[in-house]
Amino acid sequence: MLPIARRGRMTADERLMFECFGYIIIEDALTAAETEAALAASKRLHAETTDIWRQIGAGFEKEPALAALIDHPAVLPKVRALYGDQFILQSAWCTVQAARSESIGWHQDGSGVFEFRELGYPLPLLQLRASYSLTDQSREFSGNMMMIPGSHRSPVSLPADKRGQLIASPIQHNILCGAGAALLFHNGVWHSPMPNRQDIDRYNMHYIYSPPWLRRSDRFATDPDFLAGTTPLRRALMGEFERPDAPFGAGVPPLPFED
Repeated sequence: MLPIARRGRMTADERLMFECFGYIIIEDALTAAETEAALAASKRLHAETTDIWRQIGAGFEKEPALAALIDHPAVLPKVRALYGDQFILQSAWCTVQAARSESIGWHQDGSGVFEFRELGYPLPLLQLRASYSLTDQSREFSGNMMMIPGSHRSPVSLPADKRGQLIASPIQHNILCGAGAALLFHNGVWHSPMPNRQDIDRYNMHYIYSPPWLRRSDRFATDPDFLAGTTPLRRALMGEFERPDAPFGAGVPPLPFED
């Protein structure tokens, strides 16, 4: 009963699972070498951070191993299947849940200033998150993601008194996956990190894809040196294209996919 998907192009069965659950799991998205490199890069980013839960944005500007995941072939074709050829990388967050700690907080992704759920029903797909597990999360209480499947389609919010609880709903799904897995999910799915009772920090790398008119959330602008040295596709995913006459009008070019 798990929404397990394969690497690469999104199949009709995977699309159905995504629409029903609000997420899919790609268990072998990264190779062991890719996982190891991304984990080492994440540890360098967080070398001086100490909070029990912490995140750093735009790490791809400094770390090539994290830049390599921006358009990873295991996941990006599925993003394209859901968005078409016009979308951006709105943000990328390297997150840590410290060993022997917890930060339970059930939420939907989006803007705290104006909640996405206020825009309409069903809640639109405005942030599609690809979350790569860089440490093993194959057992509970290893900083896993907890999800309420199908909640992106619910017109009823999670009750406020449940949002700080470990068991928020009898239908919640505690995601169990090894290092290198990717969880691709809709911004409307209610989710929270599970406590990390391991003796090691839990590392995840999140890439959030959005329509091209949504404002970046991890940076005001992308580092010019990164843009100068990256690929045309990654540069386009940063939103670095000539703006149309009106910010919400026509003229946004499609991404330069090779096919």
